[in-house]
Amino acid sequence: MTAMPATGTVRNLHVNVTRVSIGRPFTWLSQGWMDMRRNWGASLGYGALIVGLGWTVLMFSGTHPYYVAAAFSGFLLGAPIISAGFAEMSRRYGDGERATFDDSLSAFARRPGSLLAFGAILALCAAIWFAVSAVMLDTVFHVAAPSMRETLYRGFIDQMNRDQVEAYFAVGGSLAALVFVLSVVSVPLMIDKGATPGQAMATSVHAAFSNIPAMIVWSALILVLTVIGYAPLLFGLLFIGPLLGHATWHAYKDMIR
Repeated sequence: MTAMPATGTVRNLHVNVTRVSIGRPFTWLSQGWMDMRRNWGASLGYGALIVGLGWTVLMFSGTHPYYVAAAFSGFLLGAPIISAGFAEMSRRYGDGERATFDDSLSAFARRPGSLLAFGAILALCAAIWFAVSAVMLDTVFHVAAPSMRETLYRGFIDQMNRDQVEAYFAVGGSLAALVFVLSVVSVPLMIDKGATPGQAMATSVHAAFSNIPAMIVWSALILVLTVIGYAPLLFGLLFIGPLLGHATWHAYKDMIR
């Protein structure tokens, strides 16, 4: 039996990770779309927050890779935490309940410690990437960290050759893959079962490696849809963000029993 202490977290979490078909991520998107349609206002409210976060990322990143790294890290930090609101709405829909924007905020109030701890872990990942980017600029590209003025008015990526750009973003891709594996079901598991961040991330890694074909498709869909969302001055994220957020809940429900 699972014990529930006063903090609301699970001491001994017992879940079964199931395997899903390679095409299952498309079903998650379809189910996420249906959840969006249940309350456009609540879902798009979170979408507006994501667009605002994206604008902040672009404002501070400029075109210099050093600040791109920092901004990218900030986005990786914020997006999984925001998904807690989508998870709560989809959870309520699955139980036959209504879900307003205010209702979705109960997820943050119910598991504040777990979400903050998970956010701190993602922040550590972001800090490591920020440090690695600085080391790469200095030792590989022989470039000093820029001033904000240089970042905003000169740019720098246009001065790097193709191999340098590819190598730089390969490191960023590695960080994105790590965050994906650690968070693919973590936030819904904390919201739904009261799992600790450690339990949630361990389960997430297990789920990801038990469903590698589906995870390749799912990560590719996330990448493609995010790029599409960024294209029209980030306004596409108004819809793409909620779609992926709700779909993540259904990915969790499919893979975790």
